[in-house]
Amino acid sequence: MSEPTVYQNALDLSSTLGEYRLEAVLGVGGFGITYLAQDSNLEKRVAIKEYLPGDLAVRALDGSVVPVSTDHRNDYQWGLEAFIQEARTLARFSHPHIVRVNRYFEANGTGYMVMDYEDGESLNQLLKRTPFPAEPDLRRILLPLLDGLAAVHAEKFLHRDIKPSNIFLRANGSPVLLDFGAARPTGGATRALTAIVTPGYAPPEQYAADGRQGPWSDIYAMGGVLFRAVTNTNPPDAVSRMQNDTAGAALAAAAGRYSAPLLRAIEWALKLQSELRPQTIAEWKAAIEAQAVTPAATVTAVLPPNAAATAAIAPTVRQPMTRTVRETQHAGAAWRRIGWGIALGVAALFMLSWYRQAPDAPRAAPAQSRPLQPSSPQPRPSLLSQPVAPEPSPDSSPAADPRERQSRPESSLERTRTRVEAEFRAADRNGDGYLSPAEVEGRFPVIAREFSRIDRDGDGRISAEELSELRRMQLEGRARSTLQPAR
Repeated sequence: MSEPTVYQNALDLSSTLGEYRLEAVLGVGGFGITYLAQDSNLEKRVAIKEYLPGDLAVRALDGSVVPVSTDHRNDYQWGLEAFIQEARTLARFSHPHIVRVNRYFEANGTGYMVMDYEDGESLNQLLKRTPFPAEPDLRRILLPLLDGLAAVHAEKFLHRDIKPSNIFLRANGSPVLLDFGAARPTGGATRALTAIVTPGYAPPEQYAADGRQGPWSDIYAMGGVLFRAVTNTNPPDAVSRMQNDTAGAALAAAAGRYSAPLLRAIEWALKLQSELRPQTIAEWKAAIEAQAVTPAATVTAVLPPNAAATAAIAPTVRQPMTRTVRETQHAGAAWRRIGWGIALGVAALFMLSWYRQAPDAPRAAPAQSRPLQPSSPQPRPSLLSQPVAPEPSPDSSPAADPRERQSRPESSLERTRTRVEAEFRAADRNGDGYLSPAEVEGRFPVIAREFSRIDRDGDGRISAEELSELRRMQLEGRARSTLQPAR
């Protein structure tokens, strides 16, 4: 039978703090100790957080907390004042997913927060017991926490110590963000306390005394929490990532288990450069809640496994994401070109099926008949129900007879594929596999004018597949014009 854990700096259990009788140590962090206590007045259990930063202070024989040396006295006192301010800030919150502070008091030369205590377990315990949680379960934990964190940021505070052990899951599954001992005002001084970080979850700017910290810093830490959940490993610390970044490869390996929008959002949050991350919770939450453009199963059916993993975490236009592994970047670009080449082939084959019906259509239709329609109409997306004018093109003339085109399908298919591939490559100036509004401006006036309609997934850019769909629509429109009997 294992011996119970002993915490050398903790107060003696069964001792009292005012009306609170200490019963157990719930946890120890870089900024203090959290106890389970019994409120003798209200006869209920509470959690009490004691300010005791391990790098700055120790427990004296009389139970008081004192700085480790006179050189640390100012930093300790500054931290205690920030701890008091944190308690006052949290006491103003009435958010179901942020820990609620009911009282603050000072004793033993330090400060204490009294909080509600609830049964449950930490996310860290859950992930150890049940690794790789299902994505719907993970979202049910994450999204409420983001709402709570947004409320904290609205008060100009940062948490600065988000990690799985500081996320508590109540018995009913509802999450709550704990331990704001590292919380600091946005843009405020951080002094020596900045050095207290949790490797893997702390962003690079938190390692430096003059690091520019903001909501993007907490977003990095929350991205680390998601990384831990989807890979079953702790994220590599920011310092080691600057030398050899393996985060992208680990996320790529999770592509078959989790959706592309979620993995893209994690990769975005874990950008080492703070300006490349989401700048607000709202911005990041929108990316997490985005619907996948191409389901992972569909991507896997087209691409080999390693390329499918890369495609699943392809960047979004709102925040371009460079590959953290150069080989993965090149493989993803190559397979994207193959993917839209196949899409163009499918579009051309669709047109060939129309052409084969052309010789019989005029003879079967009376003089007053409607324009020729496909023999088996299929439901089309809303984009296809709104015709788009064709772009000027060297091959746009409808002079060739459809039956002549039918007799040489291979050359027609090859010309179509080559032309569209060439025009896409020429317009894609930054080589990211997508066309931005700036890249189509002046080159494709119709696409520029109808950009929002052609951009079917609404991500602010035109993919190769979306361009091939547009060209298919334009070919279809020309075919109808050529095959339609005269009135």
